[in-house]
Amino acid sequence: MREISVPALVNVPREMNVTDLVLRQAAKASNPALFSKLDAAGQWQDIRATDFLADASLLAKGLMASGVAAGDRVGIMSRTRYEWALIDFAIWFAGAVSVPIYETSSPSQVAWNLGDSGAVAAFGESAHHEDIIRQAATSEGLTDLAHVWQLEGTGLDEVRAAGATVSNEELEARRSLATLDDLATIIYTSGTTGRPKGCELTHGNFVELSENALATSLNKIVHEQARTIMFLPLAHVFARFISVLAVAAGVTVAHTPDIKNLLPDLQSYKPTFILAVPRVFEKVYNSALTKAEDGGKGAIFHRAADTAIEFSRARQAGKIGLGLKLRHTVFDKLVYGKLRAAMGGEVAHAVSGGGPLGERLGHFFQGIGMQILEGYGLTETTAPVTVNTPDLIKIGTVGAPIPGNAVKIADDGEILAKGVCVMRGYYKREDLSAESFVDGWFRTGDIGKLDEQGFLTITGRKKEIIVTASGKNVVPALLEDQIRADALVSQVLVVGDNRPFIGALVTLDEEALPGWLHRHGLPASTTVAEATDNPAVKAAVQELINGANQSVSQAEAIKSFRIVPADFTEASGHLTPSMKVKRAQVMKDFENVIEEMYGAPRPSQV
Repeated sequence: MREISVPALVNVPREMNVTDLVLRQAAKASNPALFSKLDAAGQWQDIRATDFLADASLLAKGLMASGVAAGDRVGIMSRTRYEWALIDFAIWFAGAVSVPIYETSSPSQVAWNLGDSGAVAAFGESAHHEDIIRQAATSEGLTDLAHVWQLEGTGLDEVRAAGATVSNEELEARRSLATLDDLATIIYTSGTTGRPKGCELTHGNFVELSENALATSLNKIVHEQARTIMFLPLAHVFARFISVLAVAAGVTVAHTPDIKNLLPDLQSYKPTFILAVPRVFEKVYNSALTKAEDGGKGAIFHRAADTAIEFSRARQAGKIGLGLKLRHTVFDKLVYGKLRAAMGGEVAHAVSGGGPLGERLGHFFQGIGMQILEGYGLTETTAPVTVNTPDLIKIGTVGAPIPGNAVKIADDGEILAKGVCVMRGYYKREDLSAESFVDGWFRTGDIGKLDEQGFLTITGRKKEIIVTASGKNVVPALLEDQIRADALVSQVLVVGDNRPFIGALVTLDEEALPGWLHRHGLPASTTVAEATDNPAVKAAVQELINGANQSVSQAEAIKSFRIVPADFTEASGHLTPSMKVKRAQVMKDFENVIEEMYGAPRPSQV
């Protein structure tokens, strides 16, 4: 199959906008809890739809009184927290456009987002963020930026107080101005290369995509009795779309700004579903494996994992043998139940996006009783173009198009997208917008394939395809994903463009390393830098590479590798906030290592 188009199941009135989703919930007799927030005593307190509506309205009035006009841009720079969502909706209630900024952004990055968008105001989470915003405004001469408020302290109260003279009628007139065709937000791509581009997402992108997603069997997961906890950055389109989808469905959403608190927050809040990027699921699996091996129960965990995968594959095929059922029941008591309890005990589903999860992990989590629904999309597509649903799922794929969307595979394998999810264009970049569309289809830059049922599989990134000196095309993700799945490895970057053979840079997982060293009879105090030259560590990485090489041809196999002593992180500038490797930056910063690898005698092992 080369093309699939799924008709919309819901036709949304053109005069609607995102704020109508809040009004719909507030009008319900059930008055659902849209959010939950930890109080001073560490207890979760629900925030009902009517209370959220009232506060968002007060803040919107304050924005209006402060001179924020319809269509004006307002920045938000904060960690993931309840106030982020509150301000986002307040901006929409004021008829304005929100501009999210990653809270880890540098002053120059903040200046670009605020300056390029022409923002007239901005919210910073803390004094630190306010300082960065003001520093950016001063250094770049952002004269349009008239206000900077803090989410902490008295900042929001000041905004609320400013709107005391704005009437409900004025607010309603402003709130109802925007239609589905109007701009809701400008999200700047985190950018693995070059300057971030501002993606223009409309109210229609959010509302039509949400309504059509909820018309599928996703409504078995995302509904008024469901709870989720948000820990991904709300500045990222994936979390942002789920945030709007949750309001559309009446889901109760909690937030945890610090990933270090995630496990205790999961256990106290007990979500029914979560969302994460693949690296989070890899970490969950590897942490459980490491803990089991450190406790002398590694063999049991491996058998349990193999059983979970076998069980899931058998269920997908429609036939589970009695022996497999019995083994699965035993391991459910010994292993799987404990894993589910660690995530709060009630998580039955998870939504994964931002990169390929891999078939093995998908089957593992499905086999332990937590169904992972993989989806695919970009900032430019308001997150999901396709997604697996409870009633339409094929593990190893990223699902079929959400109703209202279409997918096409170009002659060169590039994935093209069309439908309610696709952005209006790049802000103030008509040239880029024109380049990115062909005959109405958005060019995603990813490569993939559609099967006969219309399920999409991602095979790589078009720009990341490596062409060796002999002309062989290599998709690095096929190798990287397999090697990175091991607990010992943190990141992998396959290289070899215009080179005689394929090589790789590997980083070690600092958390998993001590336990691995201990189990292999080596001093647990060995540092990461020392471990990079350790023969046992090198041999282990070589074994992982040998395993990955089995899935590709000789010409595509990794012939040499180097373990580098520094991990690729967001702080080091080598990962985007959504945990994607900035390939060009890594290759630049580790140029000497790469040159040394290709200058050394060519190894014999394959």
